Amino acid sequence: MSEMMRRLQRRKTPVVMLFDAACWLTAFIVWSGLRLDWDVADWSPALIFGAVAAVLHVVLGFAVRLHHGRSRIASLDELIVLGSVISLIGLLLFVINFADIHVPRSVPLGAALLTLFMTALGRALWRRLKERDQELMRAEGSTPVLLVGAGDAAHDLIASMLRDPSHQWRPVGMLDDDPYKRHRRIRGVPVLGQIPALVDVAAEHGVDTVILAIPSASAKIITDLNQIALAAGLHVKVLPGTNELLSAHVGIRDIRDINLTDVLGRHQLDTDIESIAGNLAGKRVLVTGAGGSIGAELCRQIDRFSPGELMMLDRDESALHAVQLSLRGRALLDSDDVILCDIRDPDALRTIFTDRRPQVVFHAAALKHLPMLEQFPAEAVKTNVIGTRNVLDAAREVGVERFVNISTDKAANPSSVLGYSKRIAERITASHAAYEQGTYLSVRFGNVLGSRGSVLTAFAQQIAAGGPVTVTDREVTRYFMTIVEACQLVVQAAAIGRPGEALVLDMGDPIRIIDVADQLIEQSGRPVPIEITGLRAGEKLHEELFADDEPQDVRPEHSLVSHVPVPGISDDQINGLPTSGPPVEVVRALAALCLLAPVSGGRGRH
Repeated sequence: MSEMMRRLQRRKTPVVMLFDAACWLTAFIVWSGLRLDWDVADWSPALIFGAVAAVLHVVLGFAVRLHHGRSRIASLDELIVLGSVISLIGLLLFVINFADIHVPRSVPLGAALLTLFMTALGRALWRRLKERDQELMRAEGSTPVLLVGAGDAAHDLIASMLRDPSHQWRPVGMLDDDPYKRHRRIRGVPVLGQIPALVDVAAEHGVDTVILAIPSASAKIITDLNQIALAAGLHVKVLPGTNELLSAHVGIRDIRDINLTDVLGRHQLDTDIESIAGNLAGKRVLVTGAGGSIGAELCRQIDRFSPGELMMLDRDESALHAVQLSLRGRALLDSDDVILCDIRDPDALRTIFTDRRPQVVFHAAALKHLPMLEQFPAEAVKTNVIGTRNVLDAAREVGVERFVNISTDKAANPSSVLGYSKRIAERITASHAAYEQGTYLSVRFGNVLGSRGSVLTAFAQQIAAGGPVTVTDREVTRYFMTIVEACQLVVQAAAIGRPGEALVLDMGDPIRIIDVADQLIEQSGRPVPIEITGLRAGEKLHEELFADDEPQDVRPEHSLVSHVPVPGISDDQINGLPTSGPPVEVVRALAALCLLAPVSGGRGRH
């Protein structure tokens, strides 16, 4: 069968032409016989009409490329063209026969209908035989898989698997809890039951690999499926989340193993595209700290909304090279979308803002490593506090319409240098909001998965080295969100925030760090020990998203964004912070400034 199909495929055009011509001849003979109860004295009129129809079919078919690969055989597109050609021929022969009757009047139209049926049936059989031949070839050396989900993603995935010339995957069935899909078949692949029957169905069909074909699946769904599959000795693959997919369609290249972001992230985000686009489309947008993990992802997401100009500012030229490469596919660093500047330099910032006049600013530049800032607190003052004020002052001078300061959950009830400095940065932003026409606000969130220096990166390196994996405390918890999810909400918050607020992103439930370590070790398949090191200076056992005196869960605009007011602070108070000297004194000054009452009156300098 395989050899015959290959021979026919090589001669597909003449074979299909001859088949269609034979169908016309057969249709005229059969319909004439039926019309005259097979009492036909002379078959020549039927044969002549059939031959004329066959010739017209070949000529018209050539004109519209019916037999020359215009559409995939037996596809809807081909059937539409085929039906149009046959209908036109049938009507033409009906008119000719009506003027000078040679065969019964109903024969041309009846023959056309019968021809359409036979040619469509023949094409369907051709396609089915070809697909069956491919299935037999695919069964040799391919991996049988079950798909969980029978929706659009499963449809795209099955089509991609069947087109794959390497035949890596062979879909044997789907599982779906939707009762309306229990009889669904996609390209011959049936729904075999509901998801709870996974283990039994996999055993019955000899499958050891399961693919979760639901890009919108939550972390809980992925975790539950993974636990069931692991207990049964099944391998689980997933598709990227909807916010990670580069297009609306999925294929075999999107299939990957479960990673920790799947079980810790995958928050269901509901972003208001219209409000975001209204704030970014056509605007001059500047991102500070554009070379960092958060800043770079912000640039990628902002770029999708077609800003009039996207300016990426950072003091690290290598980081700017990387982000420009990820956005433009080239990184010569010779264009004006990359800006090399340190936010500690107010004169350079003022010059850049005056020349480029951004309308929207996302301020992501900051020092963020908690233990390092405990050792060098004056650096936190110079970058996170004074650097933020420098950017805000430059924004004020050119009338920036919207300013978003990226903060951290450590700013709520701060106990570390990082928390103190970021809380003060929130208060400086709120002070500018009170006296400027634009919207100045802060966005506060916790740890992001996969950022530079994140716990995932550290754990992965420790596991690769054979351990031990160091955890500060068995009960320590943190809030987690993927970079993509966090930046989506930052961009959304920029559209809905009001002046002077801190918008707090819903990070889900806090997760024990030791559980993260256990999952990474389990995925590695290596017996790596865990070492408890104890909390470091400034670290909390459990992070908080809200301070004790802040209202919680006030969400007037978005279900995942809370709004909290932030008190202002004066420039005189900021100017009193030491930028050098003994670390203990700097830390004491930062802590004291965080506890000062809100200022009243002016900011102190304009």
